[in-house]
Amino acid sequence: MLAVWVGTQADEAFQEAWQSDSGGLLPESRAKVYLSPKLWYLRLTVIQTQDLQFGSVPDAKNRSPELYVKAQLGAQIFKTGKCSISSSSSANPTWNEDLVFVAAEPFEPFLVMSVEDVSAGQSVGHAKIHVPTADRRTDDRAESRSRWFNLVGDEKRPYAGRIHVRICLEGGYHVLDEAAHVTSDVRAAAKQLSKPPIGLLEVGIRGASNLLPVKTKDGTRGTTDAYVVAKYGPKWVRTRTILDRFNPRWNEQYTWDVYDPCTVLTIGVFDNGRYKKDEAGKPGKDARIGKIRIRLATLDTNRVYMNSYALTVIHPSGAKKMGEIELAVRFSCSSLMNILQVYTSPMLPRMHYVKPLGPAQQDILRHTAMRIVLTRLARSEPPMGQEVVQYMIDTDSHVWSMRRSKANWFRVVGCLSRAASFARWLDGIRTWINPSTTVLVHLLLVAIILCPHLVLPTLFMYAFFIVALRFRFRHRLPTNMDPRLSYVDAVGPDELDEEFDGFPSTRSVDQVRQRYDRLRALAGRAQSLLGDVAAQGERVEALLNWRDPRATGIFVVFCLLASLVFYVVPFKCFILCSGFYYLRHPRFRHDMPSLPVNFFRRLPTYSDQIL
Repeated sequence: MLAVWVGTQADEAFQEAWQSDSGGLLPESRAKVYLSPKLWYLRLTVIQTQDLQFGSVPDAKNRSPELYVKAQLGAQIFKTGKCSISSSSSANPTWNEDLVFVAAEPFEPFLVMSVEDVSAGQSVGHAKIHVPTADRRTDDRAESRSRWFNLVGDEKRPYAGRIHVRICLEGGYHVLDEAAHVTSDVRAAAKQLSKPPIGLLEVGIRGASNLLPVKTKDGTRGTTDAYVVAKYGPKWVRTRTILDRFNPRWNEQYTWDVYDPCTVLTIGVFDNGRYKKDEAGKPGKDARIGKIRIRLATLDTNRVYMNSYALTVIHPSGAKKMGEIELAVRFSCSSLMNILQVYTSPMLPRMHYVKPLGPAQQDILRHTAMRIVLTRLARSEPPMGQEVVQYMIDTDSHVWSMRRSKANWFRVVGCLSRAASFARWLDGIRTWINPSTTVLVHLLLVAIILCPHLVLPTLFMYAFFIVALRFRFRHRLPTNMDPRLSYVDAVGPDELDEEFDGFPSTRSVDQVRQRYDRLRALAGRAQSLLGDVAAQGERVEALLNWRDPRATGIFVVFCLLASLVFYVVPFKCFILCSGFYYLRHPRFRHDMPSLPVNFFRRLPTYSDQIL
């Protein structure tokens, strides 16, 4: 007997019928949809304490306690600043400091607060707050209510005082749980602040080709058990694992609601190593095969992109192409006006601008949120390995890497190359390399002086034609990870080994010393560059602060004479004469620096006062 099943992914029997090439009923090889935990910022405002009862400490009456408040939510611990009080004073220690935590639903049951005595080295007392009962707010207009909690000491002090705090769950923020450059969701935590989706993202994971072997099977030949993970917003999808295939075909389709087109879809390919356990019964780790990112803003709406993308992974030995993945992607939208309206709105919710978090605090909270997502997804069944989640959300993007530093440096150079090209063109004009072009620039300068009202219209019309003509040369296909832009071939083995080294380092002392000396050399160049930039700003300030009386006196006299000259000479005439003087023929120039440049370089800086 032969049975043939024909259907689609939407059929009820599809989940059981497609397992023939994925190891049968192995839980670790099944397809699954995961959801990241819903994250909130929990703000604890420590106001003050009253009636503190200190323990039996020698010389307790003669000392001045130095106190701080420590708060703990799960593995997160934050402390306030220290506050000193006098034993003879009845003043209550006051902090008025905010401590911000990352809370994930379902919430940790209690937030534990304790008042610590630094001078005595012991805790004065502690209190617990039930987190699910905390107030929730969506903006800064309504202040959450403050509450008093009794502090519990040791057995001899059941009442050690009380603490005044304000606690609330901030629903007006978006909790950043991924690297800033790969953000896929910018919605606020509170549901009432969410707007309806503007479109739908459909991704068809068709298959992969020419995958390289990742491990050995039976110790005789190489094999790959590949599966795909796709992430957009809080939704993660994982395809089934196809065992022992170098050209697997998944043919699975998934959809996501899109709320902002300026977001990134991340797709990674991995080798499944968890369905096999070692002698101790522990599952293995999944190996990276490659990753691609697609920015939705680069896609045309309602168009199907069906392409193959190269999978490149970086090893300590260098970059290696592992194969290709074939995808079908479509970003559909029913209203173009909704998308255009999104481009005029802020990127993040309102609370990020009216009550912003500091850069250092935001980095700490981002990495805390990443760890929470790692832990929660690892508890799922089947679990998603931490190495998979870390690779998808770029948890190591902040770690020092010589390769990334070179890539970012040349990105800056690339952005400044346009200005450098314009400066070279302008220098060619003023040195009369092409006399006809210089004459035309003279005529253009005269036209600008005579008809200044046409400058802006002409400028914007010129920009319109330039950008409109470049429409023909736009990228037709979604961009992929670029090995050339990543400079994977421009770094040595030692620099790549440094990138994959853990923190703290596990390399030998000689290797660490060599890398440290290399980093010191680079930091020395950066230090000199910062000093030069600071010196230019200090020279400008030296014109006004009379640090060099003669230089500032010359500048004052110049300002007086300039005011008289500009009062007599029309401004148009000054601009025309200045332009002709700048574009004068080389035979009327000399090779030495100009008078203003000489005067500016002689102004004093604070470099000579640095030890």
